[in-house]
Amino acid sequence: MDKKVVCHRVERLRQWMKEHRLQAYIIGSGDPHGSEYTPEHWQCRQWISGFDGSAGTAVVAAEDVGAALWTDSRYFLAAGAALEGTPFVLMKERVEGTPSIAEWLRSGLRPGDRVGVDGNVCALCEAEELRSALYKYGIELETSLSAPDELWEDRPSLPAEPIRIQPLMWAGEDARSKTSRLMDEVESMGCSKILVSQLDEVAWLLNLRGSDVHCNPVFVSYCLVSRETTTLFCDSRKITADVAAYLDEMNVMVADYADVENTLRQTTGKIMLSPLTNATVASVCNDKERGESLVAASPISSMKSRKNDCEVRGMQQAMLQDGVALVKWLRWLEEAVPRGGETEMSIDAKLTELRMEFADFEGLSFDTIAAYKEHGAIVHYEATPETDVPIKPEGLLLVDTGAQYTCGTTDITRTLLMGGEATEEERRVYTLVLKGHIALSRLKFPRNASGTQLDLAARAAMWREGYNYGHGTGHGVGSHLCVHEGPHQIRMNYVAAPISEGMTVTDEPGIYLAGRFGVRTENVLLCVPYKETEFGAFVGFEPLTLCPIDLRPVDWTMMTGEEVDWLNDYHRRVAEKLMPLLTDEADRQWLRKATEKYSL
Repeated sequence: MDKKVVCHRVERLRQWMKEHRLQAYIIGSGDPHGSEYTPEHWQCRQWISGFDGSAGTAVVAAEDVGAALWTDSRYFLAAGAALEGTPFVLMKERVEGTPSIAEWLRSGLRPGDRVGVDGNVCALCEAEELRSALYKYGIELETSLSAPDELWEDRPSLPAEPIRIQPLMWAGEDARSKTSRLMDEVESMGCSKILVSQLDEVAWLLNLRGSDVHCNPVFVSYCLVSRETTTLFCDSRKITADVAAYLDEMNVMVADYADVENTLRQTTGKIMLSPLTNATVASVCNDKERGESLVAASPISSMKSRKNDCEVRGMQQAMLQDGVALVKWLRWLEEAVPRGGETEMSIDAKLTELRMEFADFEGLSFDTIAAYKEHGAIVHYEATPETDVPIKPEGLLLVDTGAQYTCGTTDITRTLLMGGEATEEERRVYTLVLKGHIALSRLKFPRNASGTQLDLAARAAMWREGYNYGHGTGHGVGSHLCVHEGPHQIRMNYVAAPISEGMTVTDEPGIYLAGRFGVRTENVLLCVPYKETEFGAFVGFEPLTLCPIDLRPVDWTMMTGEEVDWLNDYHRRVAEKLMPLLTDEADRQWLRKATEKYSL
């Protein structure tokens, strides 16, 4: 984005703030549904700052105070480049010495000042946390004013793509059964209704999918569920004749998306809300005339995280299709790069082309990261025409990619040696990451352990050598849903959600050396039973991802016999699963070579 445009927008926002007696305004990354990725209509932080990463919060105060943008370690390099020449200063979250938003505002504001945030796109939990933090400094939080609504010219409209039905063969449970199970949980907590506001939860609950959010098969909606009725609030243009008939069969009524607040005002009984419900809607549910609500974690999150047998089979089917496309692509890559003319963007396009050969393919699950050499050190790098570079037969290429298939969702990272010999540093770093990946994949642990307890396995080898990484080690993956799915995660900072059988989670340690290269190795794992003893039930992981790991950069002197055995077993499984699906003998020969057994 043109830096002059950003400066002009900040100037206009500051004038708007004066008109509304605000001393600062906060623009986050959210939408009304607590989404990680949002439709363009709600990409307000990108509009005001020019920074387009998936996470970040922009804060604008008076000119003498300044403007700042907070984001996490995935985006430090990208955000720094995007904000250069704008009024925004980069604030590195979770780095010692970085102030919180409230602390930064305190340094420039005075008691009695007012800070604005749009309650329609600010989660209740975030609004309350911010309100409490500012209150300590005598600063008031105002949630009723939306600067983007008034200032954003040519703002994209809300999407109106048609909704589609997720086949029962991959969903494994119909919507009536899901809503009944949901209400068992809701009623056990003393509520008679639940407002489902997160888009992936609505999609999962009703076995519907959409195209409203880039790479995420969800649709803009709310769903109000009671024992007697279920109401879907969405744009009626999304409802095809088939979907209307399906919803009627599932006893689901349809109302307009804009009617949710009025409906809630007229609804009696105690309503359960997720903390991620936006502050504006939550205030309606807590209106004195309507009654109180219960704010608690949505039961759907944990219900959805444990995949049933059909969902597991769907994920396995998706991995087979993705594995075939990846093998074809890896063989093509080895032949194409030495010929010249290939770039980060062209190899990305080729992989998408190969995935499109499958009828189940519905698009990417996130924008591919094809990062060559020093670009690999930018954790969430995405090539553009301005940054796109040729791929040469040398050095490391990091490719993080995933796809949406009707049957499931994939997410994989491989770091590839493009030719020649890896340097000593590249071998050491590559092998440390691989050791961490294997350690987590081999781990056995008590059922319902927290992902924070498991995180050490992926980091121990690199910590001994003084390396680390700032992002999480693993996240849940949806069943033809969002590629990032909770509540469970594997990461350093504490996550209470337990990990148990049926959950999918990624295993993706990495090391990034700014200006040189980056390494990450990632598979999707399925949590499976291991054994039961007098100390309880133990579980472990089974890799779902089917794709060879590049062994050329490995420093075998750093590997143990158990680690080599794991690699050989994994490659044997990859070959057994994919070989019957490859029709080109050249692809089969490439796979045989890539999965050859190694002996120390």
